[in-house]
Amino acid sequence: MTEFTFNCFLLAMTILAVVVFISLFFVDAGYGKFYTKKWGPAVGNRLGWILMESPVFIAMLCFCLFSDRKDDIVRLVIFLIFQLHYFQRAFVFPFLIRGNSKMPLSIILMGVVFNTLNACMQGGWIFFISPSDYYGQGLEWLYSPQFIVGTVIFLTGMTINMQSDYIIRHLRAPGDTKHYLPKGGMFNYVTSANYFGEFTEWIGFAILSWSLSGLVFAIWTFANLAPRAAKIYNRYKSEFPDEFNEKKLKRIIPFIF
Repeated sequence: MTEFTFNCFLLAMTILAVVVFISLFFVDAGYGKFYTKKWGPAVGNRLGWILMESPVFIAMLCFCLFSDRKDDIVRLVIFLIFQLHYFQRAFVFPFLIRGNSKMPLSIILMGVVFNTLNACMQGGWIFFISPSDYYGQGLEWLYSPQFIVGTVIFLTGMTINMQSDYIIRHLRAPGDTKHYLPKGGMFNYVTSANYFGEFTEWIGFAILSWSLSGLVFAIWTFANLAPRAAKIYNRYKSEFPDEFNEKKLKRIIPFIF
């Protein structure tokens, strides 16, 4: 694939992200809080997350192994930062899930398709499309402002994401069926702190990799999560109106949206 063709691919993915963003304000992605049988056959959430998130981890590994740039330390570091998120998401997070919620196979399949395309964006750029000297000839990129700032943002976002997931998992004691408004951490500012953390991660990755492919993924993350965050916000607002008036919570971006 030429760089021109790759950029056309990125443009197509960006346009598709806009379509998805608009569509998700009218359609509930049927998993988690919005699970519904209308999405068809389903499997347990734990298996669902593994099936949906592991393909990108495996595909990125293949991009690395089949590239003649796999010995480039800078590219390997960028690759490992990316893989850190998906190792946690595919092989750690599912085993922390409480309850017996289900995930439709149709949602899983859509996730697999996107994750595979995303591996093509990120792995394609890192290991095949980027100019051979894009990240320099030594380790100087690892000391560059964009890499340092991007990595700090990425790790901050990942920490927020994992902390927020922990808060959500511990909202209820075993046997309790009541609904609660998440509190603590970034939940003091937004109702979808876990989504804010994930969006922050990929903003950081776009900066540390200094790539259009990273930017497109950040756009996709917002396009996928922001409409869902808005619906979660509306649900919490109707269930906990007094606390909303007191805290002035936002949806996914503190003080803004």
